[in-house]
Amino acid sequence: MSWPREDCSLPGRTISVRHAPGLEPGLPAAVYIHGLGGSSLNWTDLMARLQPYVDGYALDLGGMGYSPPPRDGDMSPAGHARSAAELIDSIGNGPVHLFGNSLGGAVALQLAGRRPDLVRSLTLVSPALPSLFATKSNFHLPVIAVPGIGERLVPKYLESDAGGRVRGTIDVTFADPSRISSERLAEAVAEVKERDTLPYASDAFLASLRGLLKTFVDVGPNRPWKLAERVTCPTLVVYGRKDPLVDPRSAHRVTKHFRDAHVVVLPDSGHVAQMEHPEFVAAAWERFLR
Repeated sequence: MSWPREDCSLPGRTISVRHAPGLEPGLPAAVYIHGLGGSSLNWTDLMARLQPYVDGYALDLGGMGYSPPPRDGDMSPAGHARSAAELIDSIGNGPVHLFGNSLGGAVALQLAGRRPDLVRSLTLVSPALPSLFATKSNFHLPVIAVPGIGERLVPKYLESDAGGRVRGTIDVTFADPSRISSERLAEAVAEVKERDTLPYASDAFLASLRGLLKTFVDVGPNRPWKLAERVTCPTLVVYGRKDPLVDPRSAHRVTKHFRDAHVVVLPDSGHVAQMEHPEFVAAAWERFLR
């Protein structure tokens, strides 16, 4: 079963959070941030494996999962990072072990680079960072982000069968789609059906995608790889060799820009290693960061 969910009222937003309590009192907190179009459900199994070591909180980013859009409307990685910062402040058990997958990795980097006081360690799983390598499954994203085109295509896509969309996402993000359990599949389909009733789902997806892509062309002092140079905590970056969305060849930039980084490339994993191989991600975290 997935972890229980509750809505948290924060200064700039209301966010939905799932809590996996640590198995002992006094454990440090961990915060988990999902990718574009995902939700806190993406961390269910990894949260269970890390319960002996952390008190885990997985949030739904604004406009995704069960969280409404933030009041300021900012769904860029920096805007989403403010959500995570407000959650950490509300937990009152910081600094935290911070985890991020895909877009969530970009968000986690924004937080760790801008607010190092809040982050004890940083774990990025297939982070969506600027790369010289295009892949066979991400070339369409800039097209969807074009104003007008996305507004036509995304709502049409959301009208298709929820089960088919979930299975299509799993086919793209898993190296071996058969690795998802029937329970996790059913949970994902049920959540997508419920999210389909929300009026802002399409706009939130497009706003988050456009905000992410803007960071890829940012040349300012807060561009992603410059932020990486400001991260002071130990960092673990996990790539999947069979990831069709984030090319694992980007791994070479990690040790160049992060001060204290360890890189793991899983040979038989796709884009969501924390879902496909939670045991390997947990083992890498225990080895390098615990």
